Amino acid sequence: MTVRLPLFPLNSVLFPGLVLPLNVFEERYRAMMRELLKTPEEEPRRFAVVAIRDGHEVAQSAPGMPDPTAIPERGPAAGFGPDPLKAFHGVGCVADAATVRERADGTFEVLATGTTRVRLLSVDASGPFLTAELEELPEEPGDEAGALAEGVLRAFRQYQKRLAGARERSLSTAADLPDQPSVVSYLVAAAMMLDTPTKQRLLQSPDTASRLRDELKLLRTETSIIRTLPSLPASDLTRGPTSLN
Repeated sequence: MTVRLPLFPLNSVLFPGLVLPLNVFEERYRAMMRELLKTPEEEPRRFAVVAIRDGHEVAQSAPGMPDPTAIPERGPAAGFGPDPLKAFHGVGCVADAATVRERADGTFEVLATGTTRVRLLSVDASGPFLTAELEELPEEPGDEAGALAEGVLRAFRQYQKRLAGARERSLSTAADLPDQPSVVSYLVAAAMMLDTPTKQRLLQSPDTASRLRDELKLLRTETSIIRTLPSLPASDLTRGPTSLN
């Protein structure tokens, strides 16, 4: 099944079930939010989030932001090159905006939640903001998802323990974490300190079991590294300019 939705590219990956706060200040995304506000409150105000493969989340708008020699860009596809489809990763997530609040200066404060994975089929830049034709992706459980989820939760607790340098008794109990395999897989993917390409790989796993297997390997590797090293670099902060969204 395909659907056409407004498109919000970010330098991060959104997973189903995870909350996404946004500070919307660029005109193209302000126009998107004004359009979403036309949807009745009792209906979902949906847009799609995709991770940027090649491009800038915030378009060049004036000298010095962020490149003093760059020519300011305008329009819905600013910062994403002549073919926006190539600038984005091919799988994203639909977001349901529970709160869209316009500030006095015309910017917006948005709180949305990821709902469904989607495959990006085409991008339309003819309007005031990007829209996309999307194909909804079902979440298949795969083989042994339940057993894998239990193993991932155990490994995730150890990972949390090493990150926090905490004692076992100070950690979250089993009651604090979900037990549904798909929910576990998305929560762990979002919570781990991973770079965007790795998170994107987890988002587009063919099924829950495959994602959990990948996460189990990552958790064991990351926990071993944390055990060995006294500190870890903030990898996302070294890969590009800080996001203003």
